[in-house]
Amino acid sequence: MSAKTQFQHIALIAKPDDNERLRPTLQSLQQFLLDRNINLSFDQRAAEVLGHAEVMQLAELAQRADLAIVIGGDGTLLASARDLVDAGIPLLGINLGRLGFLVDISPDDMLQTVGAVLDGHYEEDTRFLLSCTIGEQAPQLALNDVVLHKWNIARMIEFETWVNGSFIDTQRSDGVIISTPTGSTAYALSGGGPLLAPSLDAIAMVPICPHTLSNRPVVIHGNSQIMLSVCGKTESEHVRVTCDGQASVTIQPGDEIHVAKHPVPLRLLHPTGHDHYQILRAKLGWGRQRS
Repeated sequence: MSAKTQFQHIALIAKPDDNERLRPTLQSLQQFLLDRNINLSFDQRAAEVLGHAEVMQLAELAQRADLAIVIGGDGTLLASARDLVDAGIPLLGINLGRLGFLVDISPDDMLQTVGAVLDGHYEEDTRFLLSCTIGEQAPQLALNDVVLHKWNIARMIEFETWVNGSFIDTQRSDGVIISTPTGSTAYALSGGGPLLAPSLDAIAMVPICPHTLSNRPVVIHGNSQIMLSVCGKTESEHVRVTCDGQASVTIQPGDEIHVAKHPVPLRLLHPTGHDHYQILRAKLGWGRQRS
């Protein structure tokens, strides 16, 4: 019989869209955990794939589980992180997606790695999320980025940026990406932003196709308070705010957009020997010899 693990109740959260690898991966993981006498709960997608009648919302899973294993891609983990961060339970990612900066365990190594985690052999790091409040609306969370961007028009938008009450600039562009270190390998990277080490207490503000070439990415302290305000001839109906590329929010005339660090950090678990720079080399093709 296996030694008792600190993780006695595990939530399985699955990629929402169809994937031919999802069913066998989930079935194999479920049997492995049951053999270790682990109590299991399932989100809707995992329950559907495994044929379980009992389905739990993520909020309920967060109350029961002391570990969540996310099977899918980075997008699945992003959504799970926003829902589970306040519960303080750690997340472990199995990669069925493409790049996999956050979900860093391959299905081939899954059982060995999960077994090691249950035995206490893992590395943990924390990541901060951003909280975005638009006017009087409820705050939205983002692990990667909050993006102010144009919507349904082929021309630039105009907006002001303030940091800690200090006016930074008025810019005309396609928008701005406000990125955490975690999100620096996502949309911000495509926009020419810097790669930030995950442990940095910093936020990157990356303009999207700015009209003025002197408008460059700026890195500010992670505790900064950011305010954006649409101005000039830009109408609010032509602007959207998107969190992690998944939640799109409209703004009303006169709304201010406030972005700041969420007070509760996200806990991520990784296999022993996890190396952020090795992941960058693998995913971005660094060090590859070219003919």
